[in-house]
Amino acid sequence: MAQERRRRWAPLPPRVGLVIICIRVWVLTVPVAGSARGSSPGSAGAAAGCDLFQGRWVADESYPLYDASACPFVPDVFDCRRNGRPDDAYLKFRWSPASCRLPRFDGADFLRRWRGKKVMFVGDSLSMNQWVSLACMLHAAAPAPVRATLTAGEPVSSVRFEDYDLLVVLYHTTFLVDVVQEDVGQVLKLDSMRNANAWLGAHLLVFNTWHWWTYRGSSQVWDYVQDGNRTYRDMDRLTAFSKGLSTWARWVDANVGASKTRVFFQGISPSHYMSKQQEGEAGAAAREPATGGGGGSCLKQTRPLQEATDAAAGVGTTPEQGVVRGVIGAMASPVALLDITALSQLRIDAHPSVYAGPGRDGMDCTHWCIAGLPDAWNQIMYAMLLQQQG
Repeated sequence: MAQERRRRWAPLPPRVGLVIICIRVWVLTVPVAGSARGSSPGSAGAAAGCDLFQGRWVADESYPLYDASACPFVPDVFDCRRNGRPDDAYLKFRWSPASCRLPRFDGADFLRRWRGKKVMFVGDSLSMNQWVSLACMLHAAAPAPVRATLTAGEPVSSVRFEDYDLLVVLYHTTFLVDVVQEDVGQVLKLDSMRNANAWLGAHLLVFNTWHWWTYRGSSQVWDYVQDGNRTYRDMDRLTAFSKGLSTWARWVDANVGASKTRVFFQGISPSHYMSKQQEGEAGAAAREPATGGGGGSCLKQTRPLQEATDAAAGVGTTPEQGVVRGVIGAMASPVALLDITALSQLRIDAHPSVYAGPGRDGMDCTHWCIAGLPDAWNQIMYAMLLQQQG
């Protein structure tokens, strides 16, 4: 079998610093799972529109969709069970929208539909979470013997499914816009995307950025912020985020053709720390007892905070969500928002916590175990793609 062996990955940061507007709302008619015998994954099944991001988590013993121990692409930092996590209930939840049923992810169908194409995730380690998840979901669905090749690098890593000529790529970038070494130090350039040409040619682009915009102190990777011809020691982080994301939006509008490329923005993935403590306090947080209320530490959490999201769409929208929705809503290109915040906020149980592997001090309540929550992100994205493709 021409499949490379599991590789060790460079460790992720121990804690990511936490990363009225016109909004384009994504309300879909999606296939209802099991609505018609023999219906294909792309067949129409639901008669009414459905908000895929409002709903509840339902216990389902048929989950997870794959066994992480059989997937050769899972980095140590996401492999929670192999790192000693004793419970597995977090693996057995299915996301159920309030107004319809999601089609079950059909990896064989995805492989056929995207044969000969390139799927690319562009962003930080939360993009890596979703990329690994999709690669494992497809690996589990491909007929044996699976011929898949992993190429791990920086900033580009990829998995190629040889029998389908399908390339699933991760392009690692924390801000989308550039950080450049200059005489004064590292400069975050809010209007520059010198590496963006590397993203051209993909047939599916899934972007993400937010968490690193809030870093301060020793975790901050830049010394100055440049906006046009002006350079600042610092800037309001939401303002900087909005300017940088607007640069990305202009690039997409100018360079990405909707007839060839589907574009998604991953949305804001929430963290579950006890407070807004900085990276240096993460180790102390790991020694604190777990709390059962909203926003507490993810340590020793084995159940979702609650089953369902708030029924009123938009309730509890964070400022960073508002920026994302505003920027996407003003774009000419049809960018789909994978609005994962509310459904992910419930899953305090799905983080690695202290099970992030050897050499990882403190607690990780930002990233997600694999298998786990990012599988639901990909299942929702699959439903949205079915709607687009017909």
